[in-house]
Amino acid sequence: MCGRVRLSSDVSEIKLVFSIPPHRPTPNFPPTWNGAPTDLLPVVRFDVKAGERSLDFLRWGLVPYWAKDLNVGFANINAKAEGIETRPAFREAYQRRRCLVPVDSFY
Repeated sequence: MCGRVRLSSDVSEIKLVFSIPPHRPTPNFPPTWNGAPTDLLPVVRFDVKAGERSLDFLRWGLVPYWAKDLNVGFANINAKAEGIETRPAFREAYQRRRCLVPVDSFY
């Protein structure tokens, strides 16, 4: 993963592509050509209680479940694929807290 993203798609396009039900409340967001760590970005998550996908905003950065301070995680933006299943900082999130980050490109 790199340190910047670009997203020019609008809300309706993302909802259509990711099959998010039209009745779900959805935040509006402006396009970004330079999204950076700690920025709020749209993400697609599965709402277990409702049994459907949702489009929400989350802050870019991984805060490990054991962190006592949010700032511990926001410095952590990259992970090598071969370590995410076993490293303590990523293991729990990899197994139980996944989401899709719809972007047009990353750089």
